[in-house]
Amino acid sequence: MALPANDAFSLGLAHDQRRSSSRTRTPSLPRRSSSPKVSSPPPAFSPPSSGIDMAGAATGKRGYKRKASSRQDSQHSVSLGSPSAAAAAAAATIEELVEEVEGQILAREARKSHVRNGSASNKKSSGKDKAYDSASATAKIDWEIPRKALHSSIGFFSVYLWTSNGSREHVVIALSTALAILIPIDILRLRYRRIERLFEKCVGIFMRDSEKKTSNGVIWYMLGVNTVLVALPLDIAVVSVLILSWADTAASTFGRLYGSRTPRLPARLPILGLPLAPRKSLAGFIAAAITGAVVATGFWTIVGPMRSIGSGGDASSGLSWTWERGVGSSVSDVGNANVFGGWLGTVTIGVVVGLVTAVAEALDLGSIDDNVSLPIITGGCIWGLFKALGWLGSVFL
Repeated sequence: MALPANDAFSLGLAHDQRRSSSRTRTPSLPRRSSSPKVSSPPPAFSPPSSGIDMAGAATGKRGYKRKASSRQDSQHSVSLGSPSAAAAAAAATIEELVEEVEGQILAREARKSHVRNGSASNKKSSGKDKAYDSASATAKIDWEIPRKALHSSIGFFSVYLWTSNGSREHVVIALSTALAILIPIDILRLRYRRIERLFEKCVGIFMRDSEKKTSNGVIWYMLGVNTVLVALPLDIAVVSVLILSWADTAASTFGRLYGSRTPRLPARLPILGLPLAPRKSLAGFIAAAITGAVVATGFWTIVGPMRSIGSGGDASSGLSWTWERGVGSSVSDVGNANVFGGWLGTVTIGVVVGLVTAVAEALDLGSIDDNVSLPIITGGCIWGLFKALGWLGSVFL
């Protein structure tokens, strides 16, 4: 009876010997024992048929099954009576098995490397997606609502003081006293960690992250307001404070809301060559211009006349511009002549003050805080505008 060549290597197992002695002396095909122990010394070569079957089952290729079946047929064709032929067939079969196993190992390694490369590329792409998601998450708008609410409330308080005949001197004294208290606290906050933590617990909601390591913006705000109240006519100072309070807030709000949809401002202002902040957008510039124009025209046409002039006729309590007379006597020496009054003066003031507000808000002055520069620049330019209008009136009238 024909016997596979690899039976010569499996006849030494104990369970094969018992089975052959008890039943029949005809050798049968080897079966895999469930016992891991071997009673006889290990043979010179262990049959790779079981491992190959597992590899073939793992790969699931039909071609491999056909090759295995053809090889088994060739093995069964060898007779037991010719040991030399059986040995030669076994050697040839072993070489074929070794070559096939090596090919399967190489193919398996190629598939593994392909999977690893694919997973690495997927990880890279997922990492990029995560980075993009984190960037988009950090790009969420921080509206700074508590800070902007405090910033804008000063404008309403200034309107109340103006309409209720509030004293300029009282406001200056109150602001100076507050500065005398806040400046030493701010110095101590920057030097001692405990004071900084206590300060941030009290007013940290109104602070930006950049202000936690530098001077507080409230101090610069008070310095700017106090400067214009001391140096400029009262109505021009009030308009400057209103521009600081509302135009700066409008530029910041609309710049964050629509800044990504509009182009950035150039590095320098055309013609004048003034440096502009790189983070400013056209949306914020337009918002500041419109707000400044509305504040100036609205104050001198509606809010300004609400303040009653004192019985002594104090010039500082008067207006620098009125609808009927144009530029007032507190600014120009023309007197009671109608110098750029009515619609001509209103449009002129609105256009000029709007442009000045937008430029002053967008300027990049280095370490100078815009809470100081914005009211001083706008107030000084408004005062200069009224002086120029008064001079033009004296020339043409």
